[in-house]
Amino acid sequence: MSTLTIDELTEIVIRCAIAVHDALGPGLLESIYRDCLVIELRANGLTAELEKRVSIVYRGQQVGGALRIDILVDGRLVIEVKAVDHLHPVFQAQVITYLKLTGHPAGLILNFNALSMRAGIRRVDRPDLYAKKRAARVGIQRPESARS
Repeated sequence: MSTLTIDELTEIVIRCAIAVHDALGPGLLESIYRDCLVIELRANGLTAELEKRVSIVYRGQQVGGALRIDILVDGRLVIEVKAVDHLHPVFQAQVITYLKLTGHPAGLILNFNALSMRAGIRRVDRPDLYAKKRAARVGIQRPESARS
């Protein structure tokens, strides 16, 4: 694992996704974008595990088949690759579930079928970390008189 913060890591991954999108454009299969993104990530010095399997344990028992994360970057950033007309809310719910099950701090949903890659990016933080981050932001922004 690198010494990059999760925010720095996310920025690098987004730059890599933009490079892939610029080179290929929209309209291809998810698997093509996924494979090209892995190549780009590794070329930028990041570790990228393709279709990382994660076991599901319920009440102490392993159930069903393992879930597969499209790409796991640096052992902590979940990447879900899409090539769809629009991002459905279930995609965000899926990534949140992955984050809760694995304990990873954040994920990105990357929709390569968007006209611009920036329009196809959604960041998702693990819910408990998001709540802490939001509380810290709100605490900083509140005027001194409102804290009493």
